[in-house]
Amino acid sequence: MSLIKSISGIRGTIGGRSGDGLGGVDIVRFTAAYAEFIKRSSEGHARKIVVGRDARLSGKMVDKLVCGTLMAMGLDVVNIGLASTPTTEIAVTCEGADGGIIITASHNPTQWNALKLLNSKGEFLNDAEGKQVIEIAEAEDFTFADVMELGTEYANETYDERHIEMVLALPLVDREAIRKAGLTVAVDAVNSVGGRIIPRLLRALGVKNIIELNCEANGRFAHTPEPIPENLSGIAEVMRTSDADCGVVVDPDVDRLALVMENGEMFVEEYTLVAVADYVLSHTPGSTVSNLSSSRALRDVTRAHGCDYSAAAVGEVNVVAKMKETGAVIGGEGNGGVIYPELHYGRDALVGVALFLTLLAKSGKKMTELKAGYPQYAIAKNKITLTPDTDVDAILSAAKKHFGNEEINDIDGVKIDFAESWVHLRKSNTEPIIRIYSEAATMEQAERLAEEMKGIIASL
Repeated sequence: MSLIKSISGIRGTIGGRSGDGLGGVDIVRFTAAYAEFIKRSSEGHARKIVVGRDARLSGKMVDKLVCGTLMAMGLDVVNIGLASTPTTEIAVTCEGADGGIIITASHNPTQWNALKLLNSKGEFLNDAEGKQVIEIAEAEDFTFADVMELGTEYANETYDERHIEMVLALPLVDREAIRKAGLTVAVDAVNSVGGRIIPRLLRALGVKNIIELNCEANGRFAHTPEPIPENLSGIAEVMRTSDADCGVVVDPDVDRLALVMENGEMFVEEYTLVAVADYVLSHTPGSTVSNLSSSRALRDVTRAHGCDYSAAAVGEVNVVAKMKETGAVIGGEGNGGVIYPELHYGRDALVGVALFLTLLAKSGKKMTELKAGYPQYAIAKNKITLTPDTDVDAILSAAKKHFGNEEINDIDGVKIDFAESWVHLRKSNTEPIIRIYSEAATMEQAERLAEEMKGIIASL
């Protein structure tokens, strides 16, 4: 059993003894701690929290515990039911709520669930705020409300439609172009909430030919839910054997977007953001942001438009902070997470789908032709396991010194930028390992670079 506490919330496998897995007591304690944090940070005036969940099997059970605990803490609950992560984020601001809880374990397998915690802007808590919630939970420093001060639960399941309407209203989303293109789109929503909202979005965009795979929101994941190539053989086969123009894949909470080309090959998650950014920058020039482990292709495309690119530490909250600092018009993460501030500061697959299909329709090209027009890179992901007593920070410091003549970024581990490639070294917070991300023109070169880095780390 596993229980992991982090600044973004709590996640774990359902069941087991308290503190071992994500059991009922853990859900109540952490929810109460979050409610206490909200009341304190709102100077006692907090009254409303939005709650949404993905379709995983444990969702309904967790939902009842979370909503009951929030009411017991004296907070009103707006329960939007089955909803994507970006839909829940939007609902927080639309409701004028004090915060939100998203019940989802994102791309983790069926046995996992989690509570993701939002502030009043519908954005994830930052590092300091997350640590406060953990401290309150560990000390059980919260007080339940008296009977006359208990909160009330309200149901509002209109937010899927409101989210779609907000996407359609974006100036850069061209429904008429998409309709005229007569696109056929295949969708794999892994039997979670994406199966409810993505086909509805496509129809609203003017896509008449939709091939639905795993679009029943029953939580019985048809394959391992992370949208990476090894898990997507089904939709890849559909793309190869049908006349579909584009394949759309989302994870269980719909904040990541992977695309499959007409030949059944992956567009590659890294290039979801690259393509969308290319389209956005062609109409609204401005800066872009991605995290340190994301492809250099975004930087190249941004500079080709005469604009500035910035890198952020890994983590959505860090990307959002850097986007606000630089006034970025588009940003996100290389895992298929598109953040478009014109709508909201959160990874949103719906925005990604709408903007990409507009690009595809207006270009008149096939996806393979679009992909071929972007800088070609490949990223390898490796790790090196160390002994528990190894001083990982000392190794990273030595690596930084070793490559002192190269361009170095140390805001999150150590990233070394070479002329034609890069390597990013990050330590794990839970185990004695160093994660090694490397990018080069080909996968063979990226893997070779990672092996060379392992040798250097061993010598250090």
